[in-house]
Amino acid sequence: MTDLARAGVADTARLVAGGEISARGVVEQALARIEARDGELNAFSRVLVDEAIAEAQARDDTLASNGPVGPLHGVPVAIKEELDVAGSVTTFGGLGNSTPAAADSLVVERLRTAGAVIVGKTHMPEFGAWPFTESAAYGVTRNPWDPSRSPGGSSGGTAVAVAAGMVPVGIGGDGGGSIRIPSASCGLFGLKPQRGRVSTSPHEHLWWALGTAGPLTRSVLDSALVYDAIRGNVDGDRFLARGDEPFVAAVGRDPGRLRIGWSTRPVVRGVRPDPLHVRAVADTARLLADLGHQVHEVDPRYPDPTLAFVPQFLAGVATEADVVEHRDRLERRTRQTLRLGSWATPRVVERALREGEKVSARANRVFDGPGGVDVLLTPAIAHRPPRVGRLDGVGTVRAALRALPMIAYAALWNVAGNPAASVPCGLGPDGLPVGVQLVGRTDDEATLLSLSAQLEQARPWPLLAGD
Repeated sequence: MTDLARAGVADTARLVAGGEISARGVVEQALARIEARDGELNAFSRVLVDEAIAEAQARDDTLASNGPVGPLHGVPVAIKEELDVAGSVTTFGGLGNSTPAAADSLVVERLRTAGAVIVGKTHMPEFGAWPFTESAAYGVTRNPWDPSRSPGGSSGGTAVAVAAGMVPVGIGGDGGGSIRIPSASCGLFGLKPQRGRVSTSPHEHLWWALGTAGPLTRSVLDSALVYDAIRGNVDGDRFLARGDEPFVAAVGRDPGRLRIGWSTRPVVRGVRPDPLHVRAVADTARLLADLGHQVHEVDPRYPDPTLAFVPQFLAGVATEADVVEHRDRLERRTRQTLRLGSWATPRVVERALREGEKVSARANRVFDGPGGVDVLLTPAIAHRPPRVGRLDGVGTVRAALRALPMIAYAALWNVAGNPAASVPCGLGPDGLPVGVQLVGRTDDEATLLSLSAQLEQARPWPLLAGD
């Protein structure tokens, strides 16, 4: 049987559709890898063994009867705990719910329609509030490159499942860097799409204007394939993105000669980037210049996103806490966060949304005018992935302070809504991955995808932890 540990989304779907391996065989291998590795790493909150095998067999039956074959036919996918999977409890990373979801979220529904097989759900900190995947209920999730280190968060379980080769793709969410931070920490490609690109249905929004869902993968093409399967809006979505070009087409297109500005200045004052991350930006800038792009240092003149971000963050946590069945089971730190955030009333949130529009206009000045750039290059995170246990015994304020180096370059673009990606650029002397962030113009994921694919080809990165 073909070893699929290193096969990505595109290769897996091609092998299954071509009859070289069955969907059931693919899924059984994935389940075996999960069983072998997850005890150490703690990526999965629930593994859907029987359900996944039955779903994979249904994919094989469809292929045998010459039925429709989707672009993700037979591809095993892991789903972050904040998204509904029919028959599984949506835990939000804690113990607040106990009743299984009656239906799939729209993202999960679209994955199944495209032929994917849902193999399990992945850990997150409670309500995704922190960039470390740790919880009182489920313990710590560990980085597969060094299990003593954090994989980041909040989509840390998803990142670990993909980086360790348990699955070729997992779905995460990004409300302040939660796709990009674990991607940078685990050596993956992670694109936060334009706000409104992926429907949040059945919910009107995810953390108001901050959040969106999306894949974490080991290649740019794999992310594009999954995004093309899940993107698009429905009635009831609060936010809408513009443009309908297939992302796969963008990956296959030469980006042309771009104006690329780079900066290592953090948005968050008082945070100093690790010298390794500064060098990664400089090295990437030189590589981009060698590839023919116009590259120069810029001063992004970042606005302060605090007045827009904090109320939406607090209200986002409160909105999700309001729908759980057992509020008394929430973590002590979460209950403290809810008390501290009680001032984030609907009126305050609407004011924060208006402030966010102003922040977006100021942040996007780096792209506008004669001196504007097409892409902004920055570090993805400020510090190296920290040791696990960052949330042990700390309350909301200390947890927020410890989170600042992880979100120092990322969270602004959740407020602004722009697409932004973490792109791997090798390993550091500590054996842990290094990533840089590429930020694009509003609605311009296509440029980020084509440029990221060019970087991937020029500077290939390890496919799996340990490669």
